Amino acid sequence: MLRAGNALRFTPDEIEDFRKLGLDFDGARTPDDIEQVLTRWADTLNDERPNLLEKIAVELVNAKGIPLPARLTRVR
Repeated sequence: MLRAGNALRFTPDEIEDFRKLGLDFDGARTPDDIEQVLTRWADTLNDERPNLLEKIAVELVNAKGIPLPARLTRVR
């Protein structure tokens, strides 16, 4: 990713790598554009594979060492 002030650019290889994950950053030029892409991706993942989204969230909070939000607290 190339950054100049508030403008962002992805290389073609980066765009292709993100597409493999279901993220389409083609045309994303600002942090707001990236936020919109990630929001659509998370919404789709929540609709199609909520268990996978929860696993991703758990791994992210474990990596940061923070507790899960109340609505994502695991029930065993």
